[in-house]
Amino acid sequence: MAIVIVGLGNPGKEYEKTRHNAGRSVVELFTKQECFDDFVFNKTANALMTKGEVEGEKVVLILPETMMNLSGKAIMAQVKSVKAAKTLLVAHDDLDLPVGTLKMVFGRGSGGHKGVESIMRAIKTKEFARLRIGVAPVGKKNQAKKLKDEEKVIKLVIGKWKPAEEVVMKKVLKKAALAARLFATSGIEAATMFANTR
Repeated sequence: MAIVIVGLGNPGKEYEKTRHNAGRSVVELFTKQECFDDFVFNKTANALMTKGEVEGEKVVLILPETMMNLSGKAIMAQVKSVKAAKTLLVAHDDLDLPVGTLKMVFGRGSGGHKGVESIMRAIKTKEFARLRIGVAPVGKKNQAKKLKDEEKVIKLVIGKWKPAEEVVMKKVLKKAALAARLFATSGIEAATMFANTR
């Protein structure tokens, strides 16, 4: 059974390097670092896909080409059972974590993330791993600053990084790509320990 790693985001040039595409950026970086072939569009999944091996483990990388809240469709063909879901890793932006934070979780609720909800509905389980990439402004005590207004939230997530944040994010994305590699080669425990240690 192949390891499936999905990077959530919105397709299209205007979303490149936005907060909402943090998950997609991780998978793109992973592809480069592991020298996988270029992504190819898969019509059935409506996603960009590439396959390769990392230390003998088969890995499938997916970038859904749908809008974020329809991400589940792209994964259904690859993850057909609850057992298969255990080999799934979804990288996504997270408004509950401040910029610079990375957290790996397993079998948790969606936390209101529409892309994650779509995947849970599509594969009928929440028993899969997720790499949560913090995109919220840093507030008091280094916690995520809560935005009350829906409009502000939308503006923030589809907005580009500030230069200072971009520097921080470079490190976070690198770490996230390494955590994804560990997930593929050494399993969830090793990857979680690495991802969740500051």
